[in-house]
Amino acid sequence: MKTISRRLFLVATALGLIGCDHSGASKDPNIDYYTCTMHPSVRSQDAKAKCPICAMDLVPVMKKGAAGSSQPEPAAAALSEFRVPVERQQQIGVTYATAQRKPLRRTIRSVGVVAPDKTRRWEFVARVEGYIQQLHVTSPGEPVADGQPLLTIYSPELSAAERELVNLLETRDRAGTAEGRGSAERLLQAARRRLEQWNVTAGQIAELEKTRAPSELLTLRSPFKGVVEDVPVDQGRKVMIGDPLVNVADLSVVWVWAEFYEDEWPLLAQGQKARITTKAQPGQTFEGELSLINPFLVESRRTARARLNIANPDFKLRPGMYVDIALALDQGEGLTIPVSAVMPTGLRTLVFVDQGDGKLEPRAVQLGGKFGEDYQVQHGLAEGERVVASANFLIDAESKVQGAVKSFVEPAPAKTSDEPTPSATPGAAEIR
Repeated sequence: MKTISRRLFLVATALGLIGCDHSGASKDPNIDYYTCTMHPSVRSQDAKAKCPICAMDLVPVMKKGAAGSSQPEPAAAALSEFRVPVERQQQIGVTYATAQRKPLRRTIRSVGVVAPDKTRRWEFVARVEGYIQQLHVTSPGEPVADGQPLLTIYSPELSAAERELVNLLETRDRAGTAEGRGSAERLLQAARRRLEQWNVTAGQIAELEKTRAPSELLTLRSPFKGVVEDVPVDQGRKVMIGDPLVNVADLSVVWVWAEFYEDEWPLLAQGQKARITTKAQPGQTFEGELSLINPFLVESRRTARARLNIANPDFKLRPGMYVDIALALDQGEGLTIPVSAVMPTGLRTLVFVDQGDGKLEPRAVQLGGKFGEDYQVQHGLAEGERVVASANFLIDAESKVQGAVKSFVEPAPAKTSDEPTPSATPGAAEIR
């Protein structure tokens, strides 16, 4: 019995000693937990613990309302100033940029396809029945000069129309009165228009009036210097009215059809200059001009088509060729900051403004367009203010730890000062 009592006394004494040791080593009651400045999801109650992700020493996070706490009270502003020592900023590689006014220039890029200028393309069709007597050009791609013969058609109907014109000329010449000559002249005008409708040129009609020798052959000539695009007929074939005969295209000016996204559409305007390049002509640049913007969007791709006119005197741009398009836009001047200085948070965009001596202020800004490596700032910054331009995510982690950016924290019910503050990141991992 005495042995059992002695053992119980020893156990009670040991427990008492453990309790005394624990109370003597208790942590500061104002500290809520310890966390990593680079990984704020890590939480621990051990002051000597290290981050299991990066092995850095953990820092204390104070309870709400506690003395020395850097966290604002619930009634504080959503964004508040916090401090990251200069030495710490150097460790994590923080750099700064100054908000400054710059020319707002951007380049819109697209790809396009070369096409013939339809105002410089002529498709000959048969306007009188006949037979192909001779082909002067035989294959697509043949160059032709202005006025060069393309093909000759044998047509008895043409011979009858030319003979009628010659007879009217003789009638006019024999008319003895002004009224008779005027009537004959009106009939001559009608005969000339009919021949013109059959693709007889004004020069050919003048030659007919001079020689007064009707012919059964009609020679079609190129209306400009260009290239044969298609020859769908053969020698000896009978052609009816409306049958295609030969196509000729003038490629000294070509079109380029390009597509631009709908957010780029408001920036386009007729007359804007563009730079055209192609892999088929490396090292050479062609100048173009925006001539047409199609107001109808391609719904499946959310793009709008635009047409550019390109001078092509040496025929280096060929129909069907792919080209690259660079459209330079000058949109005046505005306040800008680097793209790397912007911290998107979903509903708003933040920048960290330098307040000196390691103090940083998270500030919501309203951005305009993106111009190369810069964003235009419409509201929220003044010219000359310095903002963090690198290591933004690490600075963001510091701000979360210190409770400066409350936009990341879901509102929680009011708690007593003895209850711990919830982690700034949902689903935080706690180490022990």
